[in-house]
Amino acid sequence: MTATYLRFELLRTVRNGRFFVFSLGFPLILYFAIAGPNAGESDFEGLGVSVPLYYMIGLASFGAMMSALSCGARIAAERSAGWNRQLRITPLRPSVYLGAKVATAYALALMSIVLLYASGFVLGVRLPAGDWLAMTLLILVGLVPFAALGIVIGHLMTVDAIGPVMGGVTSLLALLGGTWFPITSGFMFELARCLPSYWLVQASRVGVGGEGWGARGWLAIGAWSVALTALAAWAYRRDTARV
Repeated sequence: MTATYLRFELLRTVRNGRFFVFSLGFPLILYFAIAGPNAGESDFEGLGVSVPLYYMIGLASFGAMMSALSCGARIAAERSAGWNRQLRITPLRPSVYLGAKVATAYALALMSIVLLYASGFVLGVRLPAGDWLAMTLLILVGLVPFAALGIVIGHLMTVDAIGPVMGGVTSLLALLGGTWFPITSGFMFELARCLPSYWLVQASRVGVGGEGWGARGWLAIGAWSVALTALAAWAYRRDTARV
């Protein structure tokens, strides 16, 4: 049952052409629009890194975050159509249902990351193999709270509201995370370090010579993961009780 339902979710996502292309294509369009015209700049904002490298790692995190949150859109659509009510009268366990949504979101996130890496390579980005691997693994760990947040939003929002809510949440978290420009001091810096999006972007900073997360980063990601997972479980039970 588990493998069958997971395969069904993956195939359904891939066959939803508009959703699939938008999820993977939007970060790529942004990347080439921003980094392409400045591909020859080798010292962005005095950081000692090229423009293609800086925006590759920032948009890899952005695209992965969008993909992780995307499970919320599918959940909201299924709630609107009554599909999840039909599933609840089958032997399918809630853990399998939610796990398939998270696994599908991670599959999309990984595809988005690989496409951004390939785009960066096209624009001249070159990194040691160990940096590519360390950066990717940290990003995947940093996506845990966002996958849980997607489940929360999917069970609390209607299908009409899910688009604006997810767009607004993603944009705000990307801004505070430092996707578009470095955040190094002041109130915004202190606020950003309390959010999982900041540490998601810091995970990708391994590619520019960063050291990944310290104790504060692991604590922030762990705390948000636990809190949002608990909230996701509550949202699912709340939605189930209303049926």
